[in-house]
Amino acid sequence: MTSVETELVEQRGRDTTMGQISRAIRKRKRCTRRIKRLPPPPPASSDLLQRLYDSCRFVFKGAGVVPPPCDVEKLCRILDGMRPEDVGLSKDLQFFKPSCAIKTHPRVTKTTIYECKNFSLCIFFMPANAVIPLHNHPEMTVFSKLLLGTMHIKSFDWVDQNGSVGSDPSSRRRLAKLEADELYTAPCDTSVLYPTTGGNMHQFTAVTPCAVLDVIGPPYSTDEGRDCTFYREFPCESPQNDMEKEGVAYAWLEEIDDPEESEMNEVEYMGPQITEFRC
Repeated sequence: MTSVETELVEQRGRDTTMGQISRAIRKRKRCTRRIKRLPPPPPASSDLLQRLYDSCRFVFKGAGVVPPPCDVEKLCRILDGMRPEDVGLSKDLQFFKPSCAIKTHPRVTKTTIYECKNFSLCIFFMPANAVIPLHNHPEMTVFSKLLLGTMHIKSFDWVDQNGSVGSDPSSRRRLAKLEADELYTAPCDTSVLYPTTGGNMHQFTAVTPCAVLDVIGPPYSTDEGRDCTFYREFPCESPQNDMEKEGVAYAWLEEIDDPEESEMNEVEYMGPQITEFRC
């Protein structure tokens, strides 16, 4: 059991115990006076997770369908409002303390909230210095919401989507344009990538221990030709023809075997539950 999984189990146990104590106290109290009925409390914070799930069911229509801008904006609004507590996390967990930093070969831990053929909701727990290597998202639209911590994101898009122009004929390298090379600290806006734009190939590097919620539609599927491909970056000092523009950077990307850093631990999701419907 990983450290983050142990902490989540302990937190869920404390929440259950407090709920039992609260119910026991309520059972002992008796009152003969007529009590004025109060209005119901506001929706619990986990309602945002349910709203996210409900919206994803209508936004993601399956392979080959990119959500329209109005639906992208709708999901971004929900994700921008989400807090760690909405998925059962807290900045007070020991995993997110600076003293918990792992200095050698930190491994990412993944938990899946929900997955169907059209979309998936998952969280990545990244110790400080952990890396999710540069990889692609074939035919996918991906929303990434940093819930806790500070993360560096570097992303690229192909200069030519067909690979016929801007490729290095002497190797398997293809020319890509740099889309992002920035630090993000929670809370921050949701980032979105698309099948051919927005930085479809990206790399995450945890500066501090962090957690990022990913909404992926459709999910990876080897059977449907959406396998994950990893890349190595090589410098490109002189873009071809008229591609050189002020403030635009390029790199050569070469497909590689799955790197060791791509291996992840997987744990059961223990946060607030959603009411599921079939996609």
